[in-house]
Formats: sequence, C-alpha cells, structure tokens
Amino acid sequence: MGSLLREWRQRRRMSQLDLAVGADVSARHLSFVETGRSVPSREMVMHLAERLEVPLRARNALLLAAGYAPAFRERPLSDPALDAAREAVERLLAAHEPYPALAVDRHWSMIAHNPAAARLLAGVSPALLQPPVNVLRLSLHPEGAAPRIANLAEWRAHVFARLRHQVEVTGDPVLADLLRELRAYPSPAGPETPAGEDAVDTVVVPLRLVTPAGLLNLISTTTVFGTPVDVTLSELALETFLPADAPSAALLRDLASPTRPGPG
Repeated sequence: MGSLLREWRQRRRMSQLDLAVGADVSARHLSFVETGRSVPSREMVMHLAERLEVPLRARNALLLAAGYAPAFRERPLSDPALDAAREAVERLLAAHEPYPALAVDRHWSMIAHNPAAARLLAGVSPALLQPPVNVLRLSLHPEGAAPRIANLAEWRAHVFARLRHQVEVTGDPVLADLLRELRAYPSPAGPETPAGEDAVDTVVVPLRLVTPAGLLNLISTTTVFGTPVDVTLSELALETFLPADAPSAALLRDLASPTRPGPG
C-alpha cells in the first residue's frame, strides 16, 4: 500500500509534506503509511486517493493493497445496470450530427461513433477497422487517416503530447506501448514543430483533414462523466469534433445530406 501511495504522490509531483497538509493528516503518520509502519484505515485510503485525484481503477488497487475490498465496480458497458449511461452516450453522439463524434475507453479503443465520424474514414485500411479499433492508431498509421491529414506534423505532436501526459499520470503500460508504436510510424514530410515533435505551442490544435469534397478544419473537445462511481464509466470519454470555420461547417452539413454521397 505504502509504495503505491508514494508512486501516485510522485506522479502528481507532490511532496509528502504537501500531501499531508492538503489531506489534513500529520506528516509523521503519512510517512509511516508510505513506509509500511502504519496501516491506514479504509477511510484514510479513500481520503488520500481523493486528494491525489487517483483514478477509480487505481483506487481499487490501493484499497486491495491495504487489505480492503474494492469500492468501485467495473462492469461492461453492455451491462443492464449501465443502460442509462449507454443511452446517454448514444444520444450525445446522435445529437452531435452532422459533426463527427465518438466514444473511447482508457486505451483509446473506440466504443461507439456517430455516422458523421464514419463518413470520414474513407481510404482507411480495412485491417485498422477490425475491432477493437484504436483511434490514435487509426489517425497516425500510414494506412490510416495520416495521408489525408494536411497538418500531420502538428497533429502528430499534439497526439504524442497528450498520450505522453496520460502515461506520466497513470503509468499505464498499455498506453506506454501505444506511444512507442505511434512514435515508430514514419515521420511526415515537411517541417516539424520548431522545438521537436512533442512541442505544441498553440491554443487549439486543429485537425485539418483532406476529403474528396474539400478540406475540413476541425477542433476537438473531450467530455467525461462528472461523478462516475463505476470504473468503466470513469474511463469513458466522448471525443467530439466541431468545425473551426464556416466552410467546414457547410461541408459537414453537405456530407450529411441524403442527396449527396459521403467522401469515398
């Protein structure tokens, strides 16, 4: 328990004293917990995890390491108990039409998407569309969307920076392997970002996607459940794309029109 707690504190770049003050516990007691000289109560484990903003999956691991039962259930999204959440996700995806939107899990595997997102997958290798579909691999793979991303160097740097941050925060080995895989893909032709592939010095990084119907300039947003008590829901995110300019908005509306086929 103590080593796990110390690891999370270090990931949050928080000193032992800062955590003790923030959690309103004595530094001496916290030191005893981290060294294994003291066994914290269940309430203390939950309190420290809350202060450190530890994900629900990792909170369960902390509880188990301290000798307590997990506090949060993990059920598949198909579980009837999650019907309301699943329906909410489906409604949000549908409501985002005619703009692309998709739901992903903690490893960036696509759980669901709306028709607008599917319309932008023309030219992608069928192998990359076999479940589970990883959306980061899909975007940067040379047989995926990468050849059609006009600002691939910039988008690649944005993806790397975001994924690297997730790895640093969670320590997830699957995400670390994914980052190594994506870095191994061929670098895009043309200039990279000034300070290297991981440098992103813009307020919003757009996705500039070339389609047979024209150039789309998109900006992305991420939505998560605000107060999840289930591990699956806590790790679910909606990635939605909005047009960055009027021509892109018009093009997306046009592509959604039943009188016009999508890009192919």
